Amino acid sequence: MINIKKINSAEILATIEADTLVGADLREMRLEGADLENADLNHAILDFADLNGANMQGANLQHASLVGAHMNNVNLNGADLSYAEMGSDFQGHAAMLPGSQLKNANLSHAYLHGVDFHESNLSHANLNRADMRNAIFFRTNMTEVIANDCLFIRANLREANLTHADLKDSHFNDANMVKANLSYADLGSKHEEGFSVINKANMERANLSHALMNNIFARSVNFHQADLSHTNLEDAVITGSIISHANVSNAEFKNVELDTITMVYSNFSKALNADIPENKQHVC
Repeated sequence: MINIKKINSAEILATIEADTLVGADLREMRLEGADLENADLNHAILDFADLNGANMQGANLQHASLVGAHMNNVNLNGADLSYAEMGSDFQGHAAMLPGSQLKNANLSHAYLHGVDFHESNLSHANLNRADMRNAIFFRTNMTEVIANDCLFIRANLREANLTHADLKDSHFNDANMVKANLSYADLGSKHEEGFSVINKANMERANLSHALMNNIFARSVNFHQADLSHTNLEDAVITGSIISHANVSNAEFKNVELDTITMVYSNFSKALNADIPENKQHVC
């Protein structure tokens, strides 16, 4: 039986058994502080529900609809949100999860367009093939997340911690990644001719130390004051990018075209295999 002691709609849910929540229509319900640990909410409809402070640890929310749900400080550690619908193309209609716990959660294939995860904990979460366009991850803990084949287009990842994250074959076009920590992150590919994309991303002052970025498409990226030390950029396409005042010590630039790069006050003499054009040797 679900513990509904803190559910304001207790008169409705008091007789609901955990196994009957599958496919339940709970839209717009006030469920703040509810104890839904390990509840089976597979295919449930929770659109615009108030779930602030709820305990949903280990809950089954596969294919659930949570559009517009308020989920501040929710415990979703270990929850299964695969294929969940939480995002929206309409501003203000996406789910809100600031300060929530999603450690080890499964969000693979989830629709997370515009969802607010700021200052949440998604460490070790599975985000494979999730659509996170315009999502907010400001100061979010995303250490060791698995996020292959994802869409982070125009996402706000400012000051997010993505240390040791597995980001293969993902797209970060126009993403705000100012001061993000991507040290030891893998932005490579699972495929022989595959690649990740960060075109027009803002990575000013980002930490990319020891990151794997070989074969990446990084056109017109702002790497101003970024830490690229020991980063592998072999065969990367970085046309039109800015690498000024950056740390490129021991960064691998094999087969990287540097003709159109802004490289003022970055000491490329400490980089590896950097073919510096003659007209730029006096500025780096």
